[in-house]
Amino acid sequence: MWTKENMPDQTGRTAIVTGANIGIGFETALALFEKGAHVILACRDIEKAQEAAEQIAQSKGKGQVEVLHLDLSDLNSVKDAADTFKSKHSKLDLLINNAGVMVPPASKTKEGYELQFGTNVLGHFAFTGHLYTLLKETPGSRIVTVSSLVYRLGAIDYNNLKLKNDYDANREYGQSKLGNILFTLELQRRINDKGDKVLSTASHPGVTGTNLSRYLTKDDITNIVEVYGELMEPWQGALPTLFAAVNDKITGGDFAGPDSDGGLRGYPEKIEILPLALDEAEAKKLWQYAEEATGVYFP
Repeated sequence: MWTKENMPDQTGRTAIVTGANIGIGFETALALFEKGAHVILACRDIEKAQEAAEQIAQSKGKGQVEVLHLDLSDLNSVKDAADTFKSKHSKLDLLINNAGVMVPPASKTKEGYELQFGTNVLGHFAFTGHLYTLLKETPGSRIVTVSSLVYRLGAIDYNNLKLKNDYDANREYGQSKLGNILFTLELQRRINDKGDKVLSTASHPGVTGTNLSRYLTKDDITNIVEVYGELMEPWQGALPTLFAAVNDKITGGDFAGPDSDGGLRGYPEKIEILPLALDEAEAKKLWQYAEEATGVYFP
């Protein structure tokens, strides 16, 4: 049973956690701080990020904490956040692409993309790209992108990424979570081709109760619990992300998730990725689309 107590010391390491003001992101940042890391909370709501930073700073940890404004639904904000970070830091050991949007009402990013795809996939693609030079220059660096088991139901509809047709909140969420894994694996293939030493990994939290469910009704949540069982606490849902970020058994392209009830709950381990997310042609197509959509080209 792997918990945050199994984490090695993180003193001297610098980590960015997107969406770190609440839920799994907060618990991820807190655990890294407790182990000595310098943690940057990259968040859309700067006031909530500052409150979270104060709470983390008051814990028994031995690290450092700071905040960074990042709105993943606005590509100008994404670039500004990366530039701000690079103006202050000369290394980046961990990039945790944790932030996400789940089943909101139909809405779009500043650039006109469906909000879940634009935030969860394109925003993190661009943020990773803007920071990649620092990552590749930092020995032992890793990128962890948080997905979900609903990737299994996903399919990328390139004809509707700007909502020219209908909108289905659950369908678009599954699409974005599949996109996260396709991105993770394609990035590792490109890293390998370049001969860089960065690890690109993915994780999923199982069924965890967080603010990500804010667009769900009480009946929705009741139905989820009836079907899937009780939701885990955020600290436990964060463990697969931490496992992917620091465990020495993790290699590039690995996927971490809970070990029980078909991945719904438990403690982290490396898990299998289904064939639809292993489709290299689809991953390359998505990568090219993301490059053109964001204007960011890497590695």
